[in-house]
Amino acid sequence: MNKLQRTLRYYKLRFLRLKGEPKNIARGVALGTFIGITPTMPFHTVATILIAPLIRANLLGAFIAGWAVCNPLTYFLQYYLSWRIGTALTPYDLSWERIHQVMEVIFSGAGIKVILTALSSLGGEAIVVMCLGGVILATPFTALAYALTFRFFTRRRQRHGPSRTPKPDPDKSD
Repeated sequence: MNKLQRTLRYYKLRFLRLKGEPKNIARGVALGTFIGITPTMPFHTVATILIAPLIRANLLGAFIAGWAVCNPLTYFLQYYLSWRIGTALTPYDLSWERIHQVMEVIFSGAGIKVILTALSSLGGEAIVVMCLGGVILATPFTALAYALTFRFFTRRRQRHGPSRTPKPDPDKSD
């Protein structure tokens, strides 16, 4: 088993072993999906940590979902689709070249100050275009993530009970 397979298996097991009520786990997965799809890359972790307690979402579920939907295999497509949707719905004309330059800075590992400077160079119009496009792109995936996760963990709870950890038998003594 190679490193990628081990990593994927690890996160699959972490997901399957999430503790909590199905609705809280589903909220966490929905939150992670929403934040992961929106073009707010340098702020995903902070936004997740701030919002999760407010909506009683499972934080670990949010992080796992966010990682699953926003990773090096998906973020370029998400930014591109956010740009296309936002450009179609707003009167602003934002070139893909400008967005691509800023994305290179974001993914270069530069510090937050450099990233914020690059983002601010796009101007307010770009933020409106990208955020509106990202929110519209994320909304159906968020709803689907909530529904599927809630259904999955509700059924899992019915089959396996609320906790997979066996409780100690008071009649047995060590």
